[in-house]
Amino acid sequence: MFNDDLLYKIRDQFELIDHCPYQGKRIFFENAGGTLTLTSVVERSKELAAIPDNQGRDNPASHELVNIINQAKSDIRAFLGAKEGPVFVGESGTELLFRLISAAILAVPKGCDVVGSSLEHPATVSACTRWADVAGTNYIKVIHNDETGSVTAEDYIPHLSENTKVATILHTSPVTGISVDVKSISEAIRKVSPDCFIIVDGIQHAAHSALNIDDYNIDGYVISPYKVFSRHGYGIAWVSPRMTDIPHNRLIGSPEEQWELGTRDTGSYATFSEVVNYFSWLGGHFSNSADLRDQLTAAGKAVAQHENDITNAMIFGVDGMPGLADFEKVTIIGGKDNRARKGLVSIWVNDMASVDVVSALKENGIRVHVRKDDYYSGNILVPLNQDSCVRVSMCHYNSLSEVKEFLRVLRTIINS
Repeated sequence: MFNDDLLYKIRDQFELIDHCPYQGKRIFFENAGGTLTLTSVVERSKELAAIPDNQGRDNPASHELVNIINQAKSDIRAFLGAKEGPVFVGESGTELLFRLISAAILAVPKGCDVVGSSLEHPATVSACTRWADVAGTNYIKVIHNDETGSVTAEDYIPHLSENTKVATILHTSPVTGISVDVKSISEAIRKVSPDCFIIVDGIQHAAHSALNIDDYNIDGYVISPYKVFSRHGYGIAWVSPRMTDIPHNRLIGSPEEQWELGTRDTGSYATFSEVVNYFSWLGGHFSNSADLRDQLTAAGKAVAQHENDITNAMIFGVDGMPGLADFEKVTIIGGKDNRARKGLVSIWVNDMASVDVVSALKENGIRVHVRKDDYYSGNILVPLNQDSCVRVSMCHYNSLSEVKEFLRVLRTIINS
């Protein structure tokens, strides 16, 4: 867990760390819906929003915009741990998942299998369902484990064959908070179908530990920067060299490796460089290396450890205070002992509507979120026979004192 001095310095770099301009003082445990924003991101956005120039012109401003974009692409590759393959921005993480999945499915022969899982976000499931139907391929859905809130290579294996030509993996569930071993699933797929296109949704995962795409042996990875301390309005994708040149939407006559459509906002790239700069600064507290990748890896490990510590405090209690596992009326989705958990705990309270729990917490200055059995979360909740749950999602800037206050207030609500 971060010491008090470092945690103060961390929290000082984020906007609205402990208050909402519309509600007032509050604890922010709704990070899975969108993290807090770095002050440097806000300032950089404002700076670049004022510049009227575009890339590709012969003037100093245009040249500098190109430099900013090129630097950002280098920063993004370092963040992802990807030495090769293009990185680019799009409308959102959802839009980019649709784009990568559609391109992959349309690039393989009819009658092939597209394999994903029931754990996945509707962005992936919807894209696979639509484009498998358009292309005449077979969409196969691996059923996740309700008890663990995750899915494994062993779950995928019975559904894999030489006919598996596109596969999708969710890195961490935004509902259960449980991560997936992408590398082991990828290895299982490659053993039976070496040329399969493997696309990963990293949107929930990216803020919570170091990424290492070169180690995953995949073909596509997508993140949403507003869930990694940046802002709304863009998503980021990476594709492997082998996927770069497959047919995809692009302007006729443009380079085959071009995946962006139209003139992009330079501020999108620049603000993600600010995210990388922040992680570099944080990693410098845990590594003596001057190498950016080493700093980012150190930061990711430190973030994961801090979040694990405060999550365990929330579940098992701290300083004599009972945790969620001790609350008789509380059920934790994915179980209390789950090492794959990434800073997120979803619960329901017996005999209380989740929406009422969320509302009561709000009235006590604690921001969480209700997930319902709709198209966003029904895949998780319906098999559990639950119509809703309370999602409590943390990030590394959250403190142990905030966890204690949450436990105190929730206990009061349950016992009232």
